[in-house]
Amino acid sequence: MPRFQKLLIAVDSSECSLHAAQVGLDLARELDAETAMIYVVDTSKTIGNPDTGVTREDALIVLKKEAEAVFEQIAQMAGNMKLSRFMPEGHPSDELLKLADFWNADLLVMGTHGYKGWLHFLKGSTAEHTIRFATLPVMVVPARNPHP
Repeated sequence: MPRFQKLLIAVDSSECSLHAAQVGLDLARELDAETAMIYVVDTSKTIGNPDTGVTREDALIVLKKEAEAVFEQIAQMAGNMKLSRFMPEGHPSDELLKLADFWNADLLVMGTHGYKGWLHFLKGSTAEHTIRFATLPVMVVPARNPHP
């Protein structure tokens, strides 16, 4: 059985992500593993609106502030545990896999919303795409209250 020494915890601003982060932090403590968190700023969400004066850059600033707030929330959950932080911009599953490789992670921990049916079809699944193309083990923590 592999010894996990470097855990990468993928986070976003969802409740299921925070639950997965707690599971990842607990596991990292048990394993005494080096731990980092990654929040990918999804550039597909940086759509400006010229009618309201909101530029693409303004939208990016808002998304980065959201990421920082999530990092702070997870740092509070971690207590005195040392956590590295990464905030790449791009497509979430692609950036997760790139960073996991770059950082030489042994395990990627992430949550899933648990969408099914049309919601899954419309929203897609970052977890599913990540698992399909990962070259490292991926621990997917289900949402506490999966969606129907």
